[in-house]
Amino acid sequence: MLLLDLGVFNKKSHEVSSKEATVWSVVWISLSMIFSGVVYWVFNEADSHELAVEKFTQYQAAYWIEKALSVDNLFVFILVFGFFKVPKYLHHKVLFWGIIGALIFRAIFIFAGVEIINLTFLPKMMVFGEFVRINVVMTLFGLFLIYAGIKSWGGGHADEEDEDYSNTAGARLIKSFWKVSDNYDGDKFFTVQNGIKMATPLLVVVSVIEFTDVLFAVDSIPAIFAISNDPFILYTSNIFAILGLRSLYFLLANFIYMFSKLSYGLAVILTFIGIKMLIAPWYHLPSPVSLSIVAGVLIISVIVSLLFPEKKKL
Repeated sequence: MLLLDLGVFNKKSHEVSSKEATVWSVVWISLSMIFSGVVYWVFNEADSHELAVEKFTQYQAAYWIEKALSVDNLFVFILVFGFFKVPKYLHHKVLFWGIIGALIFRAIFIFAGVEIINLTFLPKMMVFGEFVRINVVMTLFGLFLIYAGIKSWGGGHADEEDEDYSNTAGARLIKSFWKVSDNYDGDKFFTVQNGIKMATPLLVVVSVIEFTDVLFAVDSIPAIFAISNDPFILYTSNIFAILGLRSLYFLLANFIYMFSKLSYGLAVILTFIGIKMLIAPWYHLPSPVSLSIVAGVLIISVIVSLLFPEKKKL
């Protein structure tokens, strides 16, 4: 699908219209939902209806958590593009390479994370009157997510608005290897000026987006570990959510102010997942219940955002 997207449908860099973004958003979300049906069918055929329902709800919960966190992170993408004055027709290419990087980094985080979690179970011990096996990594993730949820409550993106993105780790990495030209050269990552090969600001922007996504993963990857320990479910749900991020950006870029209360919903979800991780040794919360809570919080936060939208900044 990525090859078709870049090689067939978007051979030339262009400004993506709201209509095109809507069509692609529907395509990606539809493919994601169809795949969740495939997940149910495969496990139902191979094992049982109960396991199929469990895997299906795990996929759905992980998908919507990642999708919700991605929507919140779009605000930062908007700030990055604005800071570097990236022409609108180049946004698609930057996000495409950002997604390629996300495919690689998320695979490393998820598969390595599952292995590390499997290796960090403590021996059985008596805690609160029950013999349980506590996982060190999951406990640390749980505490971190509760902290992140409380910290993000109503915090918005005030800090990011004043950030100098030309001095972030991604920008410094590119500048340490190449000189950077002052102007863009179409959709090229490199240009030649006065006989000197130089990186264009476009390559700097891609690097900043890549590093930003790695920071985003610090919240989203631990969160989905509370949903499932199956790397197949975690990776496919994560990737389907990320694949639709590009079109979702173009769809919501002009209406992000209408989701002003989403940060409150995400704070509740992160705190809930953190608590779920901490109580897991004593009580397993079924995936359908987790999915219902996550979906309910997201729906309520979006409805409240639409009922009480912030004024669009000019």
